Formats: sequence, C-alpha cells, structure tokens
Amino acid sequence: MLTVKSAMELQSSSLEMVNEISSLDDLTISDKANSTGYPDYVYLNAATIFQNNHVEKPQDQRLVDYSKLTNLPMPAFEDDKSQSWSFELAFNALKYQDFLEDLMIDSCFYPSNPTLDDLTSLVVVMLYDFQDRKFQPRLCLADEEEIEEVREVEKCLNSFKTKIAASLARCRIKLDILTIDYLLPETVRTKQERASTLPLYAWVNTIKTSLEDVCNSLVREGFLKVKSITELEGLTFCQDLHCQDLLVFPAHLKADLCGMELFTDYKLVFQDKSCSLAAHSAKALMNMDDNVIIGSMGSGLTIAHMSTLTNQNTSKIFVCGVKSKSQQEQLRHLFTQMDCKNIKLIPDTFTDIEPTDARLQKAKIVLLLPQCTVSGVSNPVEFILNENRDTGLLQDLSRGSVSEDKLNDLVKHQEQILTHAVKFPKVQAVVYCTCSVYPEENENVVKKALEYKVEGNQVQPYRLSPPVLPLCSTLEIEKASEKCLKLEPSEINNGCFVAVLTREQDPSGTVSVKDVLARAAAKGLLDGIKTIKPAKKERRKSKPATHTTIGSSGTQDRIAEFLKKESKEATNIVIKPYINNDSLFRESKTRISNPPKRLPNATPSMSKMSPVKKILSKSSATERHYERRRSNVARPKLEEMSVLKPVEMILPPVICRSHSSYGFNSKSPPHLSYFRWKGRHSLPRNLLTPTSSTKMSKHNDTPASPAKPSRPWL
Repeated sequence: MLTVKSAMELQSSSLEMVNEISSLDDLTISDKANSTGYPDYVYLNAATIFQNNHVEKPQDQRLVDYSKLTNLPMPAFEDDKSQSWSFELAFNALKYQDFLEDLMIDSCFYPSNPTLDDLTSLVVVMLYDFQDRKFQPRLCLADEEEIEEVREVEKCLNSFKTKIAASLARCRIKLDILTIDYLLPETVRTKQERASTLPLYAWVNTIKTSLEDVCNSLVREGFLKVKSITELEGLTFCQDLHCQDLLVFPAHLKADLCGMELFTDYKLVFQDKSCSLAAHSAKALMNMDDNVIIGSMGSGLTIAHMSTLTNQNTSKIFVCGVKSKSQQEQLRHLFTQMDCKNIKLIPDTFTDIEPTDARLQKAKIVLLLPQCTVSGVSNPVEFILNENRDTGLLQDLSRGSVSEDKLNDLVKHQEQILTHAVKFPKVQAVVYCTCSVYPEENENVVKKALEYKVEGNQVQPYRLSPPVLPLCSTLEIEKASEKCLKLEPSEINNGCFVAVLTREQDPSGTVSVKDVLARAAAKGLLDGIKTIKPAKKERRKSKPATHTTIGSSGTQDRIAEFLKKESKEATNIVIKPYINNDSLFRESKTRISNPPKRLPNATPSMSKMSPVKKILSKSSATERHYERRRSNVARPKLEEMSVLKPVEMILPPVICRSHSSYGFNSKSPPHLSYFRWKGRHSLPRNLLTPTSSTKMSKHNDTPASPAKPSRPWL
C-alpha cells in the first residue's frame, strides 16, 4: 500500500516537474516564439509546402507515414506576409522533421490518433508551432475563417499537451543540451543564428530621388547616420562599403521601415547585397549607350536596379525568359511604379536566343544570376521568395548540405548559360554572380567558360578581370582567388561570388573620351568634379566641350590611375600625370610613337631620325628652359583652376639666322624654337610669344631625349 502511494506521489511530482520544464524558454526552438499562433490557412498552406519537400525515408527506417501525394499545386497566398509565414513554418518543420517524428512516437500521439494518418504533414507543422508557443493556446480572431482539418488537429494536440511536454523534457535531459537548437547540423544552426541579426540592405532608386535626399528624409524621421555597420543600433543607418547607393539598417527595423513612404513609393528598395554587387559590377563596364542583357527574370528587383544605374534614354535592358503574360504584366506594373522606362522583355529563354539575334546586336554586357544552391545565404526562405528562386532547395537547405544530384544539375545549367553568353560576338563583358559557397558553382564554372573556344577568329577571347566597384577595397579583390570578388557569409552579409569576364582588347579598337569618362564616373573616380559650361568665345572657336573643376588632389590621382589603366588595356590614349606637388592638373595626348629604349649616355644620330622625332627631341631643351621659368610665374588660386580640353599643338619651327655667331658649324641644323601659351598673369591668354633662341643655345649640348608630353597650361 505504501509502495503504491509512493508511486502515485512520484508520478504526480514528475508531472509537475514536466509542466514546469515545458514552460521554460530554453525548451523552445527559437527565441522569438509566436505566442498567438497563425491563422488556419497558414497551417494548411505550410502543410502543403512540407508535403512537397519532406524527406521520404526508406521503409525500414520510417516511423511515420505521410500521404502518397506529391508535387501538390502551390496554394494561392493572400499577400506576401502570409506567403512568408507559410514558407517559414514549413522550413522550420523540415529542419526538425526527425525530432518532431520522434516526439510524436515517444508521446504516443501518433499511435493513438490513426484518424489523422492522412494529415501527418499538417500534424508536423502544427506540432512545431505548438511547442514553439510553449504549449499555450492559440488566439483565434472572431472573423477568422475556420478550417475543419486544422481545428481537429489542434484539438488532438491540446489533449496530448502533457505527454508531449514530458517527451520534450526527456529528450533534452537524455541529450544533455541547453536548447534543442543543438539537434540541428552546425551549418544550419550557424545560419539560423546569423539570420536573426542580419542587417537590412536597401538601394536608392535614383530615377525618383537621390542618395542625399533619402538620407535627409531619414534624418527628419529621427534616424541617425553612422559611419560603420558595427554602430547600427536603434534608429540608425549607414552607407554600404562597396555600393555607393546602398543603405544598411538594423534587422529589428524591418516592420517599421516597410510602412515608410520611402519604401511604399519605391524610392528605397529592400534587396540582398549580393544582387547590388552584381548590378554595380555590370555598370562599371558600361559605356554611355551600351545595352545590357539579363539572362533570367528573377524577382524583377535586380532588373529595376540595373535600369536605375543606366541612362534611360540611351541604354536598354533586355530581360530573357519572361514567358507567361501574367509574369509580363507583373513586371511591367513593378517597373511602372519605379519609373523604369528602358526595359524590354523577351519571352525566349536565354540559351534559346541566337548570338546573332538582331535585337541584341548593340548589347555589350551580359548579367547572369543563375539558379544556385543558395548555400551562402543565412536567411534562405526570405531570399528565395524575394528573388524568385527554386523553393525545391528548402529540403537540402534544412539538412545543411545539397545532394550531389541537385548540385550537378545546377552546375550543368550554370555552365550552359555562361558558355552561351561568351558566344555573343558583340558582347564585351559578362558578369556572373551566385550566392553559393561551392567552388563547383563558382570558380569551376568560370574556368570552363574561359576554356571554351568560339568558332571563328573574328572575336577576341575572354579573360578574367577583377570586379570594379566605386567603394570597393582593392585588398578584397587581391585576396580573392582568380581575381573574383568573394564575400564569405557573416553576421553582416550573406555570401556571394562575382566574376567578371571581359574580352581581350582588339589592338585596332579605340574607345572615345566620352566612354572613358562614363566608365570613370561608374567607378566613382569623378566624385568631387562638377561640370562647367565653356565661355561663349571658346564655344565659337572650337567644338563644344565640357570642362571640369577639380575638387581634390586625391580625386585627380584616382582619375589618372584609372585613365592610365584604360590606356594600357583598352585604348591607344596615353594618360600621364604632370608631376608637381603644387599642381592639380592632368593631361592626356594621343600616342605618336613608342621611342626605343636606349642607354643613358647614348645619343641618337639626328640624321637618322624622322622629321617628327627631330622636332620632339629639340623641343626637350625648350621644355627644360620653361621648366626653370615656371617658378617665377604666379600660380592661380586653387578655386580658379580649371582643366582645359586635352589637345596637343605643334607649331611651325622658326629658323634663327644668327646661329653661326655662337660657334655652330654652317652645316649643323638650325635651332628650332616654338610658340607656347603664356600664363594668364604674365601675358594675355591668347597671345603667342616666340621663345628666344639665344637662351636656348646653352642647351644644345644636352643629349636628345625621347619625346615628352606637352606641359600643362600655365
């Protein structure tokens, strides 16, 4: 009798302990438990998603039977919020599928409710939410539509609440874990922790507004702009380190930001940073009137961002693979709201389009964001929904690794589209971007595309070039393998891979100054330079030209470095800085010739030199003569200085008849002196003054040097 009584007291004490343990926070799967639950239709939609993506185990390892139905039609979602809820709930159930099945068996819930065998998927997703709410009753709204199956499963779960809580406590004690998050693979658990604090990225729609106006609007709303992403807390924001039109916000502000006018009017657009990196990498390669091909439709946000970065009047964006009319209408509605007017939709799949298609002959850039494993993304559900990616990846992502068959299928598709892109004869560059951490989808795909040989010898081969971003540190690219930009997944960004393939420059090709400046502006090298209209007299004497005022010497250094690089790789224009600590000028000239290298003490024979080289070699003495006189000329103030239109002038030589009085042989060539512009402070600007042959005579013995570029205007 005593034994029975003791056993009853022990059982009662155990039940009380289970009730206390089941209410502890450390038994919930997530820190942000949903205390009120979801509407009935969310559970039903989540069950459909789970049914299509759950892991079907072998018969000898199967504890719970699911319905034989597969590939169920995707339910119609009322809005984006209900869609996000449904997929998040299904994805969490997928992550804990094994644990939830054990819980159903251990608590005897599954054997005791045979009538729910056809609703197993619904039981699993509701069981996950039930324990995540700490077994608290769900709050149902009065006007909520009731679904019979959902209410039946909920009633059964409530009746087994105590047994399920006891089974949960036993699991925790048996495995000696603080939270059941530790049941997940390490990769999945790490991503789950990062997703909760991942900052929000939003790019500025520069068609509707400007970065400065957006920042001012945010400040008026009470936000504080900080310098670094590490300082984000409360109502703060900062500018991204790589993309100049990208703003970053703390993760907890998303609900508040979505209701702001800046976002509802599409002046600011939420999108993952990897997509902005791809768009800016393509923009940096464009000239003024280049067209762009985008290989896939995606969500439309990347297309719109690319449109905002291009000239709406001179450039066009061609989007491939928009097949259905509903997709076309949806995209056109989005582009209308964002004021994007240079986008053309093509129903054909990118790989089905012939490289010689007449519509795409002016396209110079191809932007590819193919389907990938999304293995570098910490918040896969949100990313897949926003970017219209493959929801079939949820099963693999819930397990922490992608199956070999799935990976091989994706790699095959990626190789196909990248290889097809390099076949377009008029295209000059291809930007390839994934959100994967697997080399098979990144470096290996790019390597195979570079090895592909296009039939015929009329096009230049491709090479790998480092991506150029306005605010990107070159150190990041130098550290990246194979000159690719690779961001590892972290607490502040998702992982991504960006590769830029550019054609080797045709030696006979030239690039206009307009295109060089356009690319310089795209790379952020012209920041601090403002346009000034030329004077009326100058416009009458020469073709209209745009002059610039220099904002800082650092900017000029960047411009000179950029133009020097362009001259080596893409043009026959030589850009050489004027080396002087006090000068902010830079000049450019057309290369006349490449003089051969010689020893320091070697003097070339004047008789063997061409007339042009003779003129240039003798001009060096005059250059040095004026170099010494420069120090005596008053320099203009910084704010008055302006860069004139680059030009080189070689005036006819002046023969000095009195050269014999200075000891020259009558057969020696006469001295040549040249006209040069004088400084504005010494003589009138347009006055030409001949140089003195007398003062130049003492430089005759100086060995002739290779041709030097003309000096800056004084």
